[in-house]
Amino acid sequence: MQPDLQMTTRTSELALSQHRVLRNTYLLLALSLIPTVIGAFVGVNFVDYAFIARSPILSLVVFLGVFYGLMFMIEKNKDSSLGVGLLLLFTLLMGVMLGPILQVALGRGAHQIVALAAGGTAAIFFGLAVIGSVSKRDFGFLANFLMIGFFVLLIAMVANAFLQVPALALTISAAFILFSSAAILFTINQIVRGGESNYVSATLTLYVGIYNIFTSLLHILLAFTGQRD
Repeated sequence: MQPDLQMTTRTSELALSQHRVLRNTYLLLALSLIPTVIGAFVGVNFVDYAFIARSPILSLVVFLGVFYGLMFMIEKNKDSSLGVGLLLLFTLLMGVMLGPILQVALGRGAHQIVALAAGGTAAIFFGLAVIGSVSKRDFGFLANFLMIGFFVLLIAMVANAFLQVPALALTISAAFILFSSAAILFTINQIVRGGESNYVSATLTLYVGIYNIFTSLLHILLAFTGQRD
């Protein structure tokens, strides 16, 4: 009986730990949306993004440098309060970077398109969260897909910075939705199964996934409704 009792105790402790990581991840994810909204407000109302149109390649290089530099620092400090602070700084800057596409949308009166993209993003996230949490299937097989997809999308982004092909941009947006959806599903499933034990790292992955889905959906909707050149 004693071994069975010990096994039951370990199982209960593991379940509590997984629940704690998932709860903290969702709480920090919700908190991270506040600086994102603040950053987006600042970007829409107070930032001139003309330099992006003048130097798209340089802008992409700077953006990727800041993006991956901060992600690296967050991962390096994920076990401390500094990691949380860096994550909130990251979400603030990402909110500012929403400025260009939001300026286009809101400047042309496409408020409903922005709301539709936000609603679609929320629906996709909650659907994936439910599947990842309750499914008995292990989605660990997505790891290889995510690794390959990351490099393919990165190369495609850099290529389109030179080519400036609208059709390719839309294709990249659609691919980002699929890639980010897989990343969200994989991360939540890993938390539930005990494969991800750090809520800061998990929040970062989920946030980037949600961000990419929203911006990609907004880009596609603006293109197909004729709201964007």
